[in-house]
Amino acid sequence: MVDTPQRVREGGHGYRRADTDILFLYVTTYALSNTVLPIVQRAGVPVIVLNLQPAAAIDYAAFNQLPDRTSMTGHWLAYCSACPVPEIANVLRRVGIPFHQVTGFFEDEQTWREIDDWLAAAQVRQILDNNRLGLLGHYYSGMLDVATDTTQILITFGSHIEMLEVDELSSLRSQVADADIERRVAACSRTFRCPA
Repeated sequence: MVDTPQRVREGGHGYRRADTDILFLYVTTYALSNTVLPIVQRAGVPVIVLNLQPAAAIDYAAFNQLPDRTSMTGHWLAYCSACPVPEIANVLRRVGIPFHQVTGFFEDEQTWREIDDWLAAAQVRQILDNNRLGLLGHYYSGMLDVATDTTQILITFGSHIEMLEVDELSSLRSQVADADIERRVAACSRTFRCPA
């Protein structure tokens, strides 16, 4: 919960120090853009604005039975998380920070599937960022469809690319023990679906 300019700066630096991969911004009753922007700027990661409310609609029959206006106001405010979303969206667009939005309610399966999809995407991005990719040989200049811009891969994913020649690969293969090969094949079979 970040609600003051001082805590915002501390929070933003904390996300950066923690090497955060994705930031889910849960917008409560009314989150001010001046407490959101510094965090998002300092975190420097993809932002998902969670525009969620407790249920699909207020149960007005139960709402009208509440004992006083204070209780009614508290209950009603739980459904007002959408109020600051346009303000936050406008500020992020003006600053040029891309973001996505998940709109729904807590008990909605589709809402949680969408959040899970973003978590999976962040995990894939994190794996690619720590990936080591092998590139064998040189491109044949006549086949542009198989050419890969290795610099663009590094810019986009941060992966390390190890470029090998065929003779170099043969030399490396001769240094690997059969037991190591069997372990790696077994690991690939566990990780990837192999045809029977």
